[in-house]
Amino acid sequence: MALEKYMAIAGLVLSIFFVAEIFTLFNFMIDPADNDSFGFEAAPKLYQFISLSIAPATIMMGVSFHLSKRYGSKFNGMVIILSGIIVLLGMAFASTMIDDLKPDLVDFSVEIVPIIFMITSIPVIVFGIRLLKTRPRKPKKNYLEDSDYF
Repeated sequence: MALEKYMAIAGLVLSIFFVAEIFTLFNFMIDPADNDSFGFEAAPKLYQFISLSIAPATIMMGVSFHLSKRYGSKFNGMVIILSGIIVLLGMAFASTMIDDLKPDLVDFSVEIVPIIFMITSIPVIVFGIRLLKTRPRKPKKNYLEDSDYF
């Protein structure tokens, strides 16, 4: 497999990892420990999850797209589309979980992160579709150089 395929797979895995982290955080926030003295804040955890998983995933998918955009790749396109769909559906489900969270723990970042990544996943899907539709270019022939034929 080429480098761009490995990077697309890494982007898919990191996207799944991000959705799983958000689900875990939101499940904890639905029924946190009874001891409220530990001072839990969701915003730093969300920023940590973004910087550890979805930001590198986006970079991996972008580099994979850039490396294979000239010749097109059905595999890379499908993996990038799948990553976008996983993030879109995961964040849609996470936004429905917000109503069940403990009201003391909900702040602006908890409400906005699912919306931001639902919006961000749409261009990822579009770039994957663009990669699917790209046809390989034919190599250019050099008609002026005929030294190989003599």
